[in-house]
Amino acid sequence: MKVLFRSLIGIGLMIAVWHMGAMLLNKSIVPTPVATLRYMGGLLASGEVVAAAGQTAWKAFLALFLAVLIGMPLGLCLGLSDTLYDVFRPLLMVIQAVPVIAWLSLVIFAWGIGWRGPVFLTFLSLLPISVLTTISGVHNLDKNLLEMARLYRVPRRKVFGTIYLGSLLPFAVAILDVSIGQAWKTILVVEYLCGGSGLGVKILMARMNIDFPGGWALTLIAVLLGLATERLIKFGLKRIFHPWITV
Repeated sequence: MKVLFRSLIGIGLMIAVWHMGAMLLNKSIVPTPVATLRYMGGLLASGEVVAAAGQTAWKAFLALFLAVLIGMPLGLCLGLSDTLYDVFRPLLMVIQAVPVIAWLSLVIFAWGIGWRGPVFLTFLSLLPISVLTTISGVHNLDKNLLEMARLYRVPRRKVFGTIYLGSLLPFAVAILDVSIGQAWKTILVVEYLCGGSGLGVKILMARMNIDFPGGWALTLIAVLLGLATERLIKFGLKRIFHPWITV
C-alpha cells in the first residue's frame, strides 16, 4: 500500500506540473491534462487509433522476440568462447553505438516505407542488449557447480540444460525487462520516420496537421500502452518463473 500511495503522489505531481505548464504557456500548444484526456477519449472511440496501436504493438513484440531468439544463443556462444567474443565484440559495439537515424537511409532504400524498417531497426537496437546481457550471465555462472559437474562426470547435455540454461533464466528476464521499454520508444521513432502505419505515423500526421492536442493525446496513449505491456510482461514472468526468480 505504501508503494502504491507513493506512486499516486508521483503521478499527481506530474499532472500538477503539466497543468501549471499549460496555464503558463499557450494552451493550444500545451493542452491541459483534462483536455488531453477528453481528446484521447475521442480518438479511442473512433477505433482508428486502437488499430494503429495494435499495429505498433505487434511490430514491437516481433522485434523483441527476434532479439531474444537470436541474441541469447549468440550471447551464449560468445560467453563460452573468448576467441569468438574478441572477434564479434567490435561489431556489437558498432551496432550499439550507431544511432537509429544513421541506419534510416539504408532501410528506406532497401525496403521503402512499411513495417520491415521499424521491425529491423528496433531489433537492431535491442540485439546488443540481449547479447551482452547473456554474455554477462555466462561469465557469472557458479564455477563451483561446473567443477562439481566435471568431477562427477555429469553428461554435457545435462550440464548445458540444467546449469547453463537454469543460471541464465534471470538474465533472460532482465533482457525482457529492459528491452520492452526500449522497443516501444524505438518502434515509435522509426514509425514516425519511415513507417507505413502505427502510432508513430499518427503522431507524424498530427504534427503535419499542426494538431498539438492530438499529438499530446497520441503520445499519452503510447506511454500508457508501453507501461501496461511492461507490467503485463512482468506479471506473466512472475507467475511463470516465481519458483526460480523474483521479478
